[in-house]
Amino acid sequence: MTDQHRTTADRHPREEEQLVLAAREVEFDWSQLPWHWIPGEPVTTHTLNVLHLLLPAGEDWFVKVLQQALPMIRDDRVRQDVLGFIGQEAMHSKAHGGVLDHFAAMDIDVSPYTGQIDWVFGQLLGDRGLTGRRAQNWIVERVALIAAVEHYTAVLGAWVLEAHALDRAGADPTMMDLLRWHGAEEVEHRAVCFDLLTHLDDSYLRRLRSYIFVTPVLLWLWVRGVRFLMAVDPYTDRKARWRDWVLAARRDLLPGPVELAREVVPYLRRRYHPSQQGSVEPAIRYLATSPAARAGH
Repeated sequence: MTDQHRTTADRHPREEEQLVLAAREVEFDWSQLPWHWIPGEPVTTHTLNVLHLLLPAGEDWFVKVLQQALPMIRDDRVRQDVLGFIGQEAMHSKAHGGVLDHFAAMDIDVSPYTGQIDWVFGQLLGDRGLTGRRAQNWIVERVALIAAVEHYTAVLGAWVLEAHALDRAGADPTMMDLLRWHGAEEVEHRAVCFDLLTHLDDSYLRRLRSYIFVTPVLLWLWVRGVRFLMAVDPYTDRKARWRDWVLAARRDLLPGPVELAREVVPYLRRRYHPSQQGSVEPAIRYLATSPAARAGH
């Protein structure tokens, strides 16, 4: 491992230099949320609902790993960004956990799936009783995995900020505020884990290896999540098909496979940095108007 003592100007473009990441204390009222919160769109609803199944355990794991990485950081700006990231991710976990509580109140048992996710993050990717350099290497390896996942969440965050077709389809406004508030913060902190990784170890091979591992695993977990939610859905006997994704994407209700591939391929470039994709301005604008973020502020 190597310590990368980069200046702020080296890591961040001008528009991101002044961002100070902070958790926003948000609350959402799910008492009026319908099961199919996009009317007449069970597959699309559940494709987005997979976020609630994956994120509470996943983001708790992010927080734990980055807390372990803090003593290894020797750059004040990186440390400041990581602390802000930790606060935001902890709030994301809490917010999505509230949706799971709402599912439970509706007598929808998602524990067979979430229990498997808990195992993935708690056992497969958890601490291994390592010490010394081996323990540090395992921390960096998991930071690389988080950086790869954060690339995808930033892409999805940028998408949902502009997904106005969901509003036209009648999507529940509280759920849309949750998704857009979360998506905006993903865009806002899109470079934090990438910068942490290059600070701890600037190995392109490690970054590439982690990305190649994360991509199919994330797709597999998502597909399994959609199929699970369709199976436990008491209001439909439909099964999710790949064709449903394509059709929803054509109506701009979901990001399409070609669109995703175009956005994620840049991560493979050796000289890639998250700031090269899009802008943080739409995220900042939404956070200034989000009902939950404004109430929390």
